[in-house]
Amino acid sequence: MSERHPILITGAAGEIGGVSRTMVDMLLEQGHPVRAFVRQDDERAHSLRRAGAEVFVGDLLTIADVTAALKGVRRIYFSMGLSPYYTDAVSLMAAAARAKGDIEVFVNISEYEQSFMTFDDMTAPEDERRARLGGIVANWSPQQRAHWIAERVLEWSGVPTVNIQAAFFVENPIMTWLALGSLADGELRLPFGDHRFAPIAGYDVAELCAKILADPAPHISKSYALTGPELKDGHGFAEDFAAVLGSPVTYVPEDIETWNETYVDTHMAAYPHIAEHLKTLNRIIGRGGYGGITDELETLLGRPPKTVRWALENHPRIRKLAAA
Repeated sequence: MSERHPILITGAAGEIGGVSRTMVDMLLEQGHPVRAFVRQDDERAHSLRRAGAEVFVGDLLTIADVTAALKGVRRIYFSMGLSPYYTDAVSLMAAAARAKGDIEVFVNISEYEQSFMTFDDMTAPEDERRARLGGIVANWSPQQRAHWIAERVLEWSGVPTVNIQAAFFVENPIMTWLALGSLADGELRLPFGDHRFAPIAGYDVAELCAKILADPAPHISKSYALTGPELKDGHGFAEDFAAVLGSPVTYVPEDIETWNETYVDTHMAAYPHIAEHLKTLNRIIGRGGYGGITDELETLLGRPPKTVRWALENHPRIRKLAAA
């Protein structure tokens, strides 16, 4: 790739180890120029500059900023934190990319749920939707709906797109923040019952996205549903936490709504959009509506996905807890 065409990475000011920031480091190491889109010119922006990235400071909800950020760009990775304005931001980026006319690829970070959120399922009678999602909820969260709309917008835009439909991240706050308090007592309290699913490591998603951005042609117009390597229940997660922390951990399944009230409502009261998404995820996972496993990541990367244990070992918050 010519140095005249930097790769645009949004969401780049996330924490070290986050998907966007990991991608920035990977692409720079491979010799690709990177333009990191950030909201504030703070220490995280300075860290990106020190790593070798060009930093663009702007607002994803301002079309003038988005258009300016695309100057000279041919390849885009789009990510944004959970937000009630998520669809707006994707639509603005798609509109700017379409107007530019020479975009080679728009890599869209999406969700595993999108691989089975079909139009027919979403428009089925309420009792059928409820049964499909495990019996507690009849509708997806506002964030899940936003990702579904975003995929449709990108399809309609005509911009060459790749959808990365990533499963529940090991690094999700449910696993690596909200659930940590009880670990001091040797307990992992989660609202998943005995249901199994396959969380994915953020590192794996970053590596695949970086690979697509470096050579997009084989992937255009495709959607990849990605999971971790193994279906696990709460007992399996407890074993992983125990191995990383070096002390016994027992899984204690909790009632879904009790857990949501105790952990999500308490810690996310100021962020109702995020709270509703996390609570809906718990309701779906805790009633078996989120199972399944794919081999797409192994096929694309030529290696097995990283394990839950590996992701926990490499998570800053978990490392800090293990060292305490």
